Amino acid sequence: MRKIYNAVAIGLIALSLSGCVAGKFMSNYALTPSTHGVADIDRTRAKADSLLPGSTAWYDGLKAQGILKDTWTTSWDNKNIHACYVPAKDPANAQGTAIVVHGYGDNHFVFLYLVRMYRDDFNFNVLFPDLQYHGYSEGDEIQMGWFDRLDVEKWIPIAHELFNDDFMVLHGVSMGGATVMMTSGDELPEYVKAIVEDCGYASMVKQFNQNRKESFGFIPPDVLQSASLVTKKKYGWGFWEASSVEQLKKSTVPMLFIHGDADDFVPFSHLQLNYDAKKQGYKEMYVCPGAVHANSFAKDPETYKGRCLNFIKTVKNMISLGIYPDGTNRAYIVNK
Repeated sequence: MRKIYNAVAIGLIALSLSGCVAGKFMSNYALTPSTHGVADIDRTRAKADSLLPGSTAWYDGLKAQGILKDTWTTSWDNKNIHACYVPAKDPANAQGTAIVVHGYGDNHFVFLYLVRMYRDDFNFNVLFPDLQYHGYSEGDEIQMGWFDRLDVEKWIPIAHELFNDDFMVLHGVSMGGATVMMTSGDELPEYVKAIVEDCGYASMVKQFNQNRKESFGFIPPDVLQSASLVTKKKYGWGFWEASSVEQLKKSTVPMLFIHGDADDFVPFSHLQLNYDAKKQGYKEMYVCPGAVHANSFAKDPETYKGRCLNFIKTVKNMISLGIYPDGTNRAYIVNK
């Protein structure tokens, strides 16, 4: 994800040109990096093993047995998009279904540690997609979570049809965290009962602008506006639309917010902005001491697993007690 912000540095060159040219350059550099998709699979497989050793061997073994499978569907804009899915370790006693969403520049391989957590530790079925422009999925650009949410909303009923249970969790990290937060503000099926976001940004503009100020403060913010206008014209969405905070204002699905307090990439301050924006529905916050960006699991895996599992158990217990009287996922308790 850091490559996005290199665009700001190179934008210095473009300052001698028109704002439109600078914006076009930054939009292209940030949203269409040259190395991506299938060409990046080997790197991401290695990254998966660095985050949790043995992950790709686990993946390859289940795939060779025909337990872990591939599936495809059509995106919101008619692209072919890919996901993998795997049933719970004990399918007859599955506890629910999780959809795991990766971050910028990654793909379905990278967060195998979460797939393994849900399947092997929590006995959940799991579907884990490639977002557009990543992995095996098609796509013209990285969508920064905004239109990615529409593809996640395509995968939700597919996962439900595959596993046919009534408790679904969405779990995303970094850009994936922003994606699930943005998804949370839309109308979702009643079986989507919980969401876990890990170090997602409050908005695309805040994230881009934070890095601009910290590293290249002499670059004017107008360049972001120009890049947004170019993106809007070319891809149909602008930087200011991609806001987790604005979507969270509409969210009612129970949510666990996770962030490392040493994260200086997606600043730790974004955690409170996101948490405070969610006014409806049960919510929890977990701060991992000393964790840098997307490092909370690696820093303290047992606490991470415990907080996720306890959150899920709490939500299930609330449902069993009839706290959702309309039988949907609309929660009425806010935990502060």
